[in-house]
Amino acid sequence: MIRVTNLSKRYGSLLAVDNISFEIERGGVVGFLGPNGAGKTTTIRILSCYHPATSGTASVAGFDVFRDSMEVRRRVGYLPESTPLYPEMRVREYLQFRGKLHGLSRDERLTAIRRATERCWLGDFIDRPIGQLSKGMKQRVGLADALIHDPEVLILDEPTIGLDPAQIREMRNLIKELGQQHTVLLSSHILPEVEQVCDRTIIIASGKIVASGSPQELRDRFSASRRVVAEMRGPLGEVESGARGLDGVERVEASTSNGWVRLAIDAKGDHDVREDLYRLTTQKGWALRELRREGATLEDFFVQVTAQQQGRKIS
Repeated sequence: MIRVTNLSKRYGSLLAVDNISFEIERGGVVGFLGPNGAGKTTTIRILSCYHPATSGTASVAGFDVFRDSMEVRRRVGYLPESTPLYPEMRVREYLQFRGKLHGLSRDERLTAIRRATERCWLGDFIDRPIGQLSKGMKQRVGLADALIHDPEVLILDEPTIGLDPAQIREMRNLIKELGQQHTVLLSSHILPEVEQVCDRTIIIASGKIVASGSPQELRDRFSASRRVVAEMRGPLGEVESGARGLDGVERVEASTSNGWVRLAIDAKGDHDVREDLYRLTTQKGWALRELRREGATLEDFFVQVTAQQQGRKIS
């Protein structure tokens, strides 16, 4: 559905996108993540025919974004981070206008507006001037605009910005639903949101693709899966030094509260220190009330791989 091959974009001396390649199959929700300045918005604008690339190729639904831009535009619905709207127009008028631009007939526009406003919870605001709407409501209008021509591909750039918690939950459910009927490319800084709605994730940093896979696959690749958390009652110094002396231990963080010592232990490689740690507490006679292997989050992985690409150390 979306194919990008050796794509680059240069602004003068700045290489914003650096020879990236990826493919997205039909259907489902794909998260496109990266820190500020990583190149994700530039890539999105190239795919939605707003910017030309410097080199490489990109196609949507089999149509080249450079040679067949009008065909691509017919098949893409794009919700930018800052939705450009006409504040003096009413919601219904605006959607009618956008439907005309997409070549919809009068009857098709009526059906499309009804469908889009129902999906985006705009029924009570359909005859309100856009300039009187809140930022969250304007975001809904922008999404309805992206859906008006029932595109094969939806590109959503930070779609939950300005929404309240209840609306964010509704938006997440809607994005999941849309992924059953459309191919959705979702750019977001809210990583728990990506974990909840995306089937696959692509991470870009410094203009390069640094990781790709399902959220679970990326979590499994992160070193935090080797972190062990334990809580025991014993002298802080003895507990900490005992843990540091275990085979395979790379780093130990220790703190104490009400006589209980809490340890966070990072192991080397794939070493699992839980058995050795349990044996230590038994030998020392320390009470043990927690011992578990801590799973990583997508945020952990994101911080690690983007920091490595940018040459920073992870604190």
